[in-house]
Amino acid sequence: MKAELVVVNGPLAGSRYPFAKDELMIGRAPNADIVLSEPEVGWRHCQIAHRGDRCLIMDLRSSLGTYVNGVRSAERWLEDRDQIGIGKTVVMFRSGAADITPDPAMADAVSTKPVLLAACSLVFLFRALPSGAGASETKLVRSQILRLVRDLIPFEEGLLLLGSSVDAILRAAQESGEPLHPDLVDFLERVCAEGATADQKTCSIGVPLYRGGLLAGALIVQLPESDGENNTVHLDTLTAIASLASAGIEANQEIEILRAENALLQEEISTNTGIIGKSPAIRRLLEMVDRVAPRDTTVLITGESGTGKELIARALHQKSPRRERPFVAVNCAALSETLFESELFGHEKGAFTGAISLKRGRFELAQGGTIFLDEVGELALPLQAKLLRVLQQREFERVGGTQVLPLDIRVIAATNRDLTDDVRENRFREDLYHRLNVVTLASPALRDRKEDISVLARFFLQRSAWRCNRSVGGLSKEAEELLMQYSWPGNVRELENAMERAVVLGLSDTVLPEDLPETLFETAPLTNGAKYHSSVGLAKREAILEAYSQGNGDYKQAAKLLGLHPNYLLRLVRNLNLRDDINRQQATAAAAAASGR
Repeated sequence: MKAELVVVNGPLAGSRYPFAKDELMIGRAPNADIVLSEPEVGWRHCQIAHRGDRCLIMDLRSSLGTYVNGVRSAERWLEDRDQIGIGKTVVMFRSGAADITPDPAMADAVSTKPVLLAACSLVFLFRALPSGAGASETKLVRSQILRLVRDLIPFEEGLLLLGSSVDAILRAAQESGEPLHPDLVDFLERVCAEGATADQKTCSIGVPLYRGGLLAGALIVQLPESDGENNTVHLDTLTAIASLASAGIEANQEIEILRAENALLQEEISTNTGIIGKSPAIRRLLEMVDRVAPRDTTVLITGESGTGKELIARALHQKSPRRERPFVAVNCAALSETLFESELFGHEKGAFTGAISLKRGRFELAQGGTIFLDEVGELALPLQAKLLRVLQQREFERVGGTQVLPLDIRVIAATNRDLTDDVRENRFREDLYHRLNVVTLASPALRDRKEDISVLARFFLQRSAWRCNRSVGGLSKEAEELLMQYSWPGNVRELENAMERAVVLGLSDTVLPEDLPETLFETAPLTNGAKYHSSVGLAKREAILEAYSQGNGDYKQAAKLLGLHPNYLLRLVRNLNLRDDINRQQATAAAAAASGR
């Protein structure tokens, strides 16, 4: 029989590919003999070719490599049951000689390597079994499992039966058109009730399969009559196979649970982008994100610093078909001309002094996902030309390398500059601008969405309180009014820092105006609210100066008179700029005391 490949793990688990010609190509290319759609797989990943009576596997300079029995291999002669790792797919190589039933007398001479590889393959294949008993798609996987079992135990007929009870197993067999013989039904009941069982009369042995301690099926094989004396040895082997089966079936169940949980999390992520607010500007932005995210197009996000442009980029990624692939953020402002190519494209070992090993760049790490080019307007003109070529050709080379690597990513860029002005003044390439400016999303400034200031402030307040292990009830009415009056030139980032400062320095269970940065008082407009705060501030100044006077300049006595914590009083003195007034007051009191003598 000719050699073949059996997929034991991955999306195509259970599939068989016989060698119909002398060379077999594996990769993502549509004309490959085995097409693997995983992003980790190269376009033309590897090739297996006949050389006489042997087969040679050759990696076609793929970026992630081809592995044989766990070892990365550029070229390697294949042996029976070798396992080939290509991305997430594991393929087992079967030579034609492997299908010959081994002589029972030579069973002890079976090498350790084939047994271990067959055991690993069994675990993979049992993981590939669908949970639904009797499903038609399990037939191919079950036949592959039985072939591997035959390599370890010489049997004439074998049955892999799935079901949570004897009745369920019989019903599944009936639905598949393969009803069991009455004698086999009796033996099945014994196996499920008693565990590993041997029947000398029919030369059959069987073991139950379990999932989480509950019955999941049974494995029954009929031995040749000439091999009846080895029933005990073969039953031990079959019991070990049942243990592997249970591990694989339980792993499959865990994977299904994880997939369900992942689906729920993805649903939650899709509805919760992390963008907080209900203002008209934010609603319009979220509507645009929902419309643009599923389309695999380049997006340019504009807006002032601190408005959450990276958050918008992540929302686009989370709502896109690429959400299960990486999201890689690059701060273009931090890339110098000497580091640009190495950071984005990677480099080969020995490409330059200090390149002691191969390094994958940000583009390669983002393969299949999204790359976010933050502050793209800060790139120098020579770097803009290099970036433009990659975006146009959708391919790149590592520094010091000659292999051209295809690029399958979505590009999202962001800037706080007016790129149209930069293009007009020749600070930004016009062709790169048009390449990036396919769809533009504008991130609104915080002053243009004042309805969201209170909501954002409370959100940041709760998060900072949790981080600092403090209990803060909320904002006082005066503090909230002060927040609403401020123009927030630093946008959301400045508001977040203000709330964290209030949590760290505040002493009461609510945020007071005194807990907020001094800049909010200095730049507050002269509205009725500002006049109110000015009056409140004046009353506080007079009360503090009076307390210092009564306490003879001792801040602890003044704090006691005011009913405040001494540290809080010192903060008030600093925030209200009262130190000079207190010093003058003390000097006047000292002079008056001296003249009275």
